[in-house]
Amino acid sequence: MPAHSAVSSADVTTLPVPPGNPPRRYADGMAADPTGTRFSLRAADVSAEIAEVGAALRALRVGGVDLVPDYPADVPTPAASGIVLVPWPNRIRDGRWEDDGELRQLAITEPKFGNASHGLLRFAPYRAETQTDAAITLRADVFPQSGYPYHLENRVTYALVAGGLRVTHEITNVGSGDAPVAVGTHPYFRISDVDTADLSLQLEARTWFRLDEQNIPVAEEPIDDEHDLSAPRRVGDLALDVAYAGLPRREGRVEAHLIAPDGRRLTVWAGEGFEYVQVFTTDRFPGHDLAVAIEPMTAPADAFNSGRSLRRLAPDETWTLDWGVDLVG
Repeated sequence: MPAHSAVSSADVTTLPVPPGNPPRRYADGMAADPTGTRFSLRAADVSAEIAEVGAALRALRVGGVDLVPDYPADVPTPAASGIVLVPWPNRIRDGRWEDDGELRQLAITEPKFGNASHGLLRFAPYRAETQTDAAITLRADVFPQSGYPYHLENRVTYALVAGGLRVTHEITNVGSGDAPVAVGTHPYFRISDVDTADLSLQLEARTWFRLDEQNIPVAEEPIDDEHDLSAPRRVGDLALDVAYAGLPRREGRVEAHLIAPDGRRLTVWAGEGFEYVQVFTTDRFPGHDLAVAIEPMTAPADAFNSGRSLRRLAPDETWTLDWGVDLVG
């Protein structure tokens, strides 16, 4: 592996604590942040904040416009906001899957539906390996454990670019067997000077996944009028928790758009390997009447059981993926 430089954390102060107690990080005079250290990036008129917990995209601003909904400093990451989903996105039914004939049981992390949800690093602290003013690489490994006996090095790099952000994932199998892996991310987006309900959402797709009572796919259906986003639709008129597939690519990228009434366009793009996008709207995001998540995924829910788009990483193999967001107009 390449050598890594030390990380500056000038925006965070570690206060003295009694011997034997772990340090508690404080920022901006507030009590301990349940999302951990916030790593700040800035380049020209673009800035971002990444949280230590879950490597979550906590803030993104372009030209003075906030593109990610904020939430109170004393609130743990709400509704999986901005987190990295490894080694699977979405859900595994009953937390149970078969691995080359052996039944594996994962912890049930979504008790309401009885599923294992959003991977194994949702609340894991990431450590910074390298940081510049405009980019940071964070790492949190998946260690062999009950239900997942594989060892993955997992890195995510956030890099500011003109007009937005580029995110790169690197997952390396450092264990001894072929490791099943899928990757996702769970960002929410907005255009801060516009009510989210008045934004329009556009995503071209040929199919969507019908879910059962556990929110697990049971059928892949052709796009119908209810789920068709090929023409922009007002977010306030939508109530979605839907995965889309059959996504066309333009110059190698899948794209989804949030469009303001004045024509400004926030584009979420995803590179090769991201074959699915989950769209989720909620009225339960702290401090906001409505929030919309646009979630690139390499596989749909329950891929450990269906095998759909599930990647098997050989020992020492690395999988690299990227996605990003831009604001135009």
